[in-house]
Amino acid sequence: MSDDSDAHTLPTSFEELNALHGIHYEMPASLDGFYRRYARAQVRYAATILGSKEAAKTVVRSLYTHLALNWGATLLEEGGPEAYAWRALKLRVETHARMTITPTADGRSQTASTNDRTTAVYQAVRATLSDMRSQMADMESPIGLYTAIAALPERQFDVIILLFALGYSVKQAAEIMGIHEGTVRTHRRVARRSIAAKLSIDLGDDEEKE
Repeated sequence: MSDDSDAHTLPTSFEELNALHGIHYEMPASLDGFYRRYARAQVRYAATILGSKEAAKTVVRSLYTHLALNWGATLLEEGGPEAYAWRALKLRVETHARMTITPTADGRSQTASTNDRTTAVYQAVRATLSDMRSQMADMESPIGLYTAIAALPERQFDVIILLFALGYSVKQAAEIMGIHEGTVRTHRRVARRSIAAKLSIDLGDDEEKE
């Protein structure tokens, strides 16, 4: 066993994400690399959905505590550690949203789950409006696009957020979600068709966003 001077801890590029602070733990090199590669994107995604960077850091801290304690098993999961970490992240984001209490306009309390896509959809709508400016030129407001994006199935919604709201490439989105690039393109294409159908507009060809 290595002595304390050889022990690894979570990288401190996000000081708040040091999930194992105060615990002597030898970080597997593969997990250390995984953290460095994906943690920032995971925080950005969680912050977009939850509307709070601090909440996102709490969620991702929890994720990496879990991964650190179960890394050997995680490597054997179907789809690899990327797909497993994405599923675990989504579960934690959804759980955090359900447990967070926010006041309504009339002063009552409600769980954040009723509005957990608000920030994400707003950002995606702005990005999509800009990206599809010519097709959207005649729209008086983005409310129709907002509704169409919010209604997308989970995987299509995630792809739209990663590509448009967060600006990741198809390759990056595929790596973050632990799926094939072709699957990302399919989700993007189907999502665009769904949005176009709901808005009764022609969005043209599904242009690459590499």
